[in-house]
Amino acid sequence: MSTPPRRPALSRRLTAAAAGLVTVGALAAAMPAAQATPEKAPGAHGGHGKHHGRTVDLQVLAINDFHGNLEPPTGSSGRVTHQHPNGTTEQIDAGGVEYLATALREARKGHPRSVTVAPGDIVGASPLLSGLFHDEPTIEAMNALDMDVVGVGNHEFDEGAAELKRLQKGGCHPEDGCYDEGRVFEGADFPILAANVVDEKTGRPLMAPYTVKKMKGVKVGFIGVTLEGTPDIVSAEGVKGLKFLDEAETIDKYTKELRRKGVNAVIALVHEGGTPASAAYNADCGEDGAKLSGPIVDIARRTNAGVDALITGHTHQPYVCSIPDPRGDDRLVTSAASFGRLFTELNMEYDHRTRDIVRTSVEGTNHVVHRNREKAADLTGLVDYWKALAEPVANRPIGWISEDIPADRTAVESPLGDLIADAQLAHAKTLDPETDLALMNPGGIRADLVYTASGGEGDGVVTYAEGFTVQPFSNTVNLTTLTGAQLLSVLREQVSGANEASPKFLQVSSGLTYTLDLTKSGADRIVTDSVRLNGEPIDPSASYRVAANSFLAGGGDGFGTFAKGTDPLVGSDDLAALQEYLTANSSASDPLDAPAADRIKVVR
Repeated sequence: MSTPPRRPALSRRLTAAAAGLVTVGALAAAMPAAQATPEKAPGAHGGHGKHHGRTVDLQVLAINDFHGNLEPPTGSSGRVTHQHPNGTTEQIDAGGVEYLATALREARKGHPRSVTVAPGDIVGASPLLSGLFHDEPTIEAMNALDMDVVGVGNHEFDEGAAELKRLQKGGCHPEDGCYDEGRVFEGADFPILAANVVDEKTGRPLMAPYTVKKMKGVKVGFIGVTLEGTPDIVSAEGVKGLKFLDEAETIDKYTKELRRKGVNAVIALVHEGGTPASAAYNADCGEDGAKLSGPIVDIARRTNAGVDALITGHTHQPYVCSIPDPRGDDRLVTSAASFGRLFTELNMEYDHRTRDIVRTSVEGTNHVVHRNREKAADLTGLVDYWKALAEPVANRPIGWISEDIPADRTAVESPLGDLIADAQLAHAKTLDPETDLALMNPGGIRADLVYTASGGEGDGVVTYAEGFTVQPFSNTVNLTTLTGAQLLSVLREQVSGANEASPKFLQVSSGLTYTLDLTKSGADRIVTDSVRLNGEPIDPSASYRVAANSFLAGGGDGFGTFAKGTDPLVGSDDLAALQEYLTANSSASDPLDAPAADRIKVVR
């Protein structure tokens, strides 16, 4: 998921603030009938945690895209879709690090050879409880739940390479210092891998490219890569001086290096993903992953056949699919949605003679992190500690709403997207009354605004913490002047160029309307003659004053035309703009209704 940048120092923030289970992949639900019962190695038997002659059992547990969600996420961000055998679906509340820790600890029982991993975006775009403290709370939580290996994602670069290294090594924040007297942040107990992120001058990896986990006579190599397109979806400052290499080629390089060192069992942690045909966490991916789309399919097909499984992320989707490797052999590719709502369990056999994983033994399962299990007391203590530090900022009311205002990521336009665009337009008009419109990238909206109280503030009250969770990046609201032709180009870039395969639909402020024709392809999906501003057609030769966050204004998310604008002007951060708008347009007696989300007409 996209959208970045550097968060202002905590002092400036403070001042401004005053388990349903399904077996998929190698199991019958998600593979061809011929693969339903995995072929065992010679002499192998069932039963986890036991020897089978020359093979022993190995368990790998995985989460992805946690994004600092220590507390149970709210709204749609805190639910997963379960599909029943009769085709009906059910929404299940899930997530919260206290429940996740318990779930992982329960899953490890009876598995003496178990390793817990994550393919990126463990931090970044985090709710206030973690984000306010530069994600130190999340690193401490990962240490507590015994995380073993993490690969980088794009959001690990939100605050730059130096900050990423601090999260690994520890030490107080260079601007904010330590948050409690006498308590120094110790860093991650686990390696953070970045095989395909190299210094553009030296070519050397920024972080360790791989690690080898040794477990009672078993050696498994883990290689961590992030998507090659990371520079397109984070701030330029966050990746300054770095080069991002092809994922499959990098994995191939280090798979060969591991084999030269006698490590034949290899698992790749890949921060790139796909989208299954169904939103259900237990959906069928079809034969050879035919019902999975997205960049991970090509990456998986090209990745060295010596890799035994790909644990992936980035798209926040749940899947455990079988995709053929370059030799045509089935290989599991998994993802556990996001925010700690699911975890993936992979079980497999390790052959001592070949020093490799028996590929046909690999099974995958996505488990729900139900909230009806016991909380892990040590994680409760950790959350409570950081909540006490954040409380003076977190609980301050900034607005009132009469109903949920969702950020529906499956829709072209969402009520919350409209609200945020309107808030940025209102803020921009205080800087330049001639501002015409505002556009908001969907990846910058991280959660719903939920009517039900998240704490003791009461239903309908929007707290600063809730606003922070929606917009955690501290982008500024920037103004730029575009010609009408450039404005039309920006709209076309939603569905063409870098965004043609996976469109990114900008959220639009009140007054801008147009028709999106999904029966067409590429840029033609934007019906040019339909684009109107306050009822008037866009004049290609006229100038328009446009507001957008600094990430989008800099050409992020594939909107390169934005960077060609003129007469730039920088305003306050986007959360301040949202806060101003909510406070000015709502009260306890007159709460704000959800916008209708009717500015973009969609033809299907």
